[in-house]
Amino acid sequence: MSLIKSISGIRGTIGGKPSDNLTPLDIVRFSAAYGEYVKSQAQSAKCTVVIGRDARISGKMVQALVSNTLIGLGIDVIDLDMATTPTVEMMVPKLKSQGGIILTASHNPKQWNALKLLDANGEFLNAEAGGQILAIADEENFDFAAVDDLGSVKQHNTSLDMHIKAVLDHPLVEVDKIKTTQLKVVVDGVNSIGGIAIPEILRAFDIEVVELFCEPNGQFPHNPEPLKEHLGALSAKVIETNADFGIVVDPDVDRLAFIDENGEMFGEEYTLVACADYVLSKKKGNTVSNMSSTRALRDITEKHGGKYYSSAVGEVNVVQQMKACNAVIGGEGNGGIIDPHLHYGRDSLIGTAFFLSLISECKLSVSDLKKTYPEYFMSKGKIELEPAMNTDNLLVHIEEKYQAQKPNIIDGVKIDFKDSWVHLRKSNTEPIIRVYTEARSQKLADKLMNRFKEELLSFNP
Repeated sequence: MSLIKSISGIRGTIGGKPSDNLTPLDIVRFSAAYGEYVKSQAQSAKCTVVIGRDARISGKMVQALVSNTLIGLGIDVIDLDMATTPTVEMMVPKLKSQGGIILTASHNPKQWNALKLLDANGEFLNAEAGGQILAIADEENFDFAAVDDLGSVKQHNTSLDMHIKAVLDHPLVEVDKIKTTQLKVVVDGVNSIGGIAIPEILRAFDIEVVELFCEPNGQFPHNPEPLKEHLGALSAKVIETNADFGIVVDPDVDRLAFIDENGEMFGEEYTLVACADYVLSKKKGNTVSNMSSTRALRDITEKHGGKYYSSAVGEVNVVQQMKACNAVIGGEGNGGIIDPHLHYGRDSLIGTAFFLSLISECKLSVSDLKKTYPEYFMSKGKIELEPAMNTDNLLVHIEEKYQAQKPNIIDGVKIDFKDSWVHLRKSNTEPIIRVYTEARSQKLADKLMNRFKEELLSFNP
């Protein structure tokens, strides 16, 4: 089993030995480290932290440990109970809190859980802050409160309503037009909080909802990552009910994917493309995605007269680049939509609203909408590293070999060719090099993938 410590938080499998798995002792230690960090950054003597969780089986246990640890440090807790990741992110500044903790392992299977850590803006911590928290946890330099100084817990039960209202009030969301569409949509909520949040926002637009796996009991009916190979039941339900399309989210609702009326994947890479197409048609500006996302976003951005920027992989890196270039929309090719007008975090609720607004205006079926976008195909693989292989040397070799293409090295090595690209980056958690390629056909993408795998494996320094 696993315990993974990173600058953005701690995640692991429930049970087992402390420091090897995500046990109660680890949860308390890292919650305390985060609490100490928040206190050190606060401008006032009393701190408040917002916490929320997805529907995982371990959620209530983890929630109680985190909450009581913070109370023990003298920190007040605002408990949202079950809440989407973007909802927690929005509530931190709205409730004038000094931080937030989201209890979710995102798309990981049910045995996993995690503490995702937010700053006072409701955004994921940067590397410096994350490093400080890891250091505090290692040193176990905690200062718990005396009995008269313990924190308190306040329940907050309207956060989803507030989130939905903010989406409905967004100046680019065409509420009235959407309400005239008479759409029918199937929702796969993977038996987590998305099974509540997505149907609720759809009904706010007067859309007929067919619920599939929308009971938030944490018993994921399939692998919760919203990829084609996991969505057979959703595809079948769309066809069976003659729905206009299907929506699937991951357990914490920061990744969004669509199924067209024929039961085919719209493609999670194209979630951001479609939402950006809509936003840019209303508001000119720049866009950002990470380096492993589809080139179609660049094409759409340039069509609308904007400039596309890429960032290192990771939401915090996308957000930093969005702020730097004043992007009007950004995100990641895994179905994550970031709208800075609402907040700097991946948000499937605003993504859904933008997509519905686009459909209501273009009056195309989802399959026909997809045909209007540049067609790219991706291939994703990895190289298992032998102990003698030096990852950095391998990547430097590729960088030097392709100097004529002016490779981007802010996150591994990305090489852009005329109609394709390859991105090579080492994993932070496994002894592998990830190899992502994109081209104008699946055959060409796979061919490019195999070519670079061979080049990596044949390198002999």
